[in-house]
Amino acid sequence: MAQLLFTPLYRLNLNMMLLDILLYIQINISRQDFYYRKEIDAFMSYVRYNNANIEIVNSAGKNVMFDGKGGYDGKFNGKADCRVESVDVKPLVTESSENFPEPIAALGSGAVAKVPVVLAQLTVQANVNSVIKLPEYAFEIKRIKKNVKVTQCLLIQDTNILFIKGFVRKNIEYSTRESSNAEGFCGDIKHCTVDVPFNLTTAVNFNGIEPVPPIANTSTEFQYQKEEEIHHPDFSEKDKLLSGDLREFNQISTEYFNELPYCDLVSARIVEFDEQLMPEPLNDKYIVTPFEEKRFRRIEEKMVIFITLRLLQKRLVAIPSVAGAAEDRCPRKE
Repeated sequence: MAQLLFTPLYRLNLNMMLLDILLYIQINISRQDFYYRKEIDAFMSYVRYNNANIEIVNSAGKNVMFDGKGGYDGKFNGKADCRVESVDVKPLVTESSENFPEPIAALGSGAVAKVPVVLAQLTVQANVNSVIKLPEYAFEIKRIKKNVKVTQCLLIQDTNILFIKGFVRKNIEYSTRESSNAEGFCGDIKHCTVDVPFNLTTAVNFNGIEPVPPIANTSTEFQYQKEEEIHHPDFSEKDKLLSGDLREFNQISTEYFNELPYCDLVSARIVEFDEQLMPEPLNDKYIVTPFEEKRFRRIEEKMVIFITLRLLQKRLVAIPSVAGAAEDRCPRKE
């Protein structure tokens, strides 16, 4: 029997059996690790950490829980524990840096500058009445945010009539119904942004300075004298034709590029009154709401807009010299 154990054939069979056992164990371990990793990767989208555990949340909203000790509870569809025990805020230290004043180089010997000059400052009133239709039924207006936008502010030259055009951008937040009963009402807060246009004309009182009148373009024609012999039986050989040359066209044209007055917004104030149009209760026997709740889709708004603006025009202004000022040079600190 001992001689049989040490025969080459027996040892070969024994080695093959051991190799098969090791290969089987390795395959099973690799297969389990592969399925485990594949299962984790299939569900993992991002990881959230808290003080108690690690929560893996996939794109479908399913949760994978780890117990915080390296273990996995095996529940991919379990509800995550999202409790946060504490909040840690770490302030950042900002160092204070020194600054050194630098001399300002200014022209003090006098100059002629092209700068905006105020022609007038005025407050104009625009009255707007409009009806807004919401994309769905609403039950209450929660908030309306408004911004005034001016798209045109044009002064007609040689007159004092100012044309103003623009719109009011309104962001309307309203409540909708998701669920309700006789004692309560729940839903979402949604919003809708609309542009309400306005346009007006007003006469300007130039309480600053009158605008510069526009200079018209000029166009002048001129011609040269032409001397020509006359070959005709009614004229002698000494007679000659003196006239302008019709075969030429000579002209002098001049264009003037005038400065157009423009507007600068100072402030805008809106006084408004918004009212629901034709609110109605829900006529559905399967939906119960508190008795005072009504839905609507249209809003009528009345706005009075007060726009304060400056009317400006670029002009050449003579700036006098300043006594004691350096003439366009200033010593620099080394």
